[in-house]
Amino acid sequence: MAVKLTDVAQKAGVSVTTVSRVINNHGYLSDKTKHKVFTAMKELNYQPNSLARSLQGKKMKLIGLIFPEITNPFFAELIQDIENILFEKGYKIILCNAQRDKEKERAYLKMLLANQVDGIIAGAHNLGIEEYQELGLPIVSFDRKLSENVPIVSCDNYQGIKLAVHDLIQSGCHKIFFLGNKQLKGNPTDQRLKAYLNEAENLNFTPHICSVAFSDSTLLKNITIHEMLQNDHPDGVVCTDDLTAILVLQEARKLGLKVPEDLKVIGFDGTKQIQTYHSELSTIAQPINDIAILLVKLLLQRISDPNKELNKKHYILPVKLIKSLTTA
Repeated sequence: MAVKLTDVAQKAGVSVTTVSRVINNHGYLSDKTKHKVFTAMKELNYQPNSLARSLQGKKMKLIGLIFPEITNPFFAELIQDIENILFEKGYKIILCNAQRDKEKERAYLKMLLANQVDGIIAGAHNLGIEEYQELGLPIVSFDRKLSENVPIVSCDNYQGIKLAVHDLIQSGCHKIFFLGNKQLKGNPTDQRLKAYLNEAENLNFTPHICSVAFSDSTLLKNITIHEMLQNDHPDGVVCTDDLTAILVLQEARKLGLKVPEDLKVIGFDGTKQIQTYHSELSTIAQPINDIAILLVKLLLQRISDPNKELNKKHYILPVKLIKSLTTA
């Protein structure tokens, strides 16, 4: 039976993460720890994949991608762009679908370490995973704060919602609801709710928050949206993603509401798929390809010089309003 990274860790009396850091020479490790790991590797005759290939004059050139789901149009487009850019630069990917499950994400992290990836692009939503702070691998994050030493790339979430609210106001709305996740966790996407609340104060309208979690099923979202439209009678809804905005349009039709005469709706993301199949939807478009380019650029910089101090911790890219029929 082939010796695994976990066998080396058990033999040396250290964690799998520590073994990976020793092999990849990432971060500070004591000579004593290194000696224990190398001794265990020798006794078990263990040779990691990347080391074996480097001895043959080859590199693994593998990048791990961890995202919360792969069917969502936004993540699907972002992943595709990242993969295309990495492939052009000679890298392959291992795609991990974390599905908002901390334990599943932990399992994927261990798997990526065992496969000796050169770096990780993380976009999962499972916060508080201490392994990210201990990996010793080059990591960049999309839209989530993982650790002080992990750079973040995101769109201008604040400006996006500000544009959305102003579009609804200019379209004649007076009772504007915010439809999204209201839990603040210290992440860039929290700026969407913050922008809505600030604009409500600046423009002197009463804020109304209808909470739906990103992880809620379509059925649960439909029930919440139906009750909001039927009981609260908003004339404008700003949604934190396009798929939720489409559900609002569907429920509005069921209730006999006319869009945009009775109700105006604006989404967030602006993927190619949404613009193609739901071109009637006004939305805030994220610069998905630019995000992918910057994520890859930062990661490759970290790979080439992992110990270089970060010049910047948070990169924010501009968004744009795509105005269409739902806010006409």
